[in-house]
Amino acid sequence: MNRRWPWLRKALLWGALGLVLLALGACAPRGERFSGRRAYAHVRRLVQMGSRAVGTEGNRQAGDYIIRYLKRYGWEVSTQDFAFGDESLRNIIARKGQGPIVILGTHYDTRPLADRDPSDRTRPVPGANDGGSGVGVLLELGRILGPPATEQAEIWLVFFDGEDRGEIEGWPYSVGAYQMVSDLARSGIKPSYVVVVDMIGDADQAIYYEWSSTMALQEHIWGIAERLGYGAYFQKQVRYHILDDHTPFVQWGVPAALLIDFDYRYWHTTQDTLDKISVDSLQRVGATLETLLNGEPFVVR
Repeated sequence: MNRRWPWLRKALLWGALGLVLLALGACAPRGERFSGRRAYAHVRRLVQMGSRAVGTEGNRQAGDYIIRYLKRYGWEVSTQDFAFGDESLRNIIARKGQGPIVILGTHYDTRPLADRDPSDRTRPVPGANDGGSGVGVLLELGRILGPPATEQAEIWLVFFDGEDRGEIEGWPYSVGAYQMVSDLARSGIKPSYVVVVDMIGDADQAIYYEWSSTMALQEHIWGIAERLGYGAYFQKQVRYHILDDHTPFVQWGVPAALLIDFDYRYWHTTQDTLDKISVDSLQRVGATLETLLNGEPFVVR
């Protein structure tokens, strides 16, 4: 019997060691990469909330959902509350890291009227792509971003309100982005660069250079996409000049780029629905931005 105890002690020792390693493995960073499927799940959840137009219950729910989710992953979240006309609006800002400020932005509101719909222009736009796809990408980035991205820059994930009511009841576009730039300028805080993501989730994806965006920043991002094998979807030619949430930053003199597929045929219609969204399209944009933030810092020369 005494001859069996050394074997038993070894078995118990190795068993205990295995449990310790298992526990350490559960606590260790998993090093997960961007998941287009997870981004898609966020888009689906947003669409289920109904219209997220300024002032609606869906808008409030969407903002609360964004805040809860990012706090779960350790982001410092604040809101920029302001009024425009008779409406109360809320930009959401999530911060993590240290260093020069880099802003990734998108809008979470949707258009209250489908003014380009061929049959019914009285209903709101569901906003799966326009107001949903960008949010899905940024929320998934919020889950997976960490060192080295947050060791070389202070990352801001910004969710703008009031982008998509332009030309309705006298509203301009990008109300939330203009409000943020106004407040930042007064405070003396100026980001290093800004990337705005809008309407990038459709299956027939083609993202072109945008005329007013900073060309050096676009070339840097499009180069990353090409190295990742996405060159067929990030087209290196200018097609449109678009007013969007990057515009106030460009006017302020901050390098800014807009990622948008403006050939989306369901733009501002009631057919901007979840079935138009592609997991692969979300994956391409998310992986490109993940690589941008984890790589060498972008510097305008």
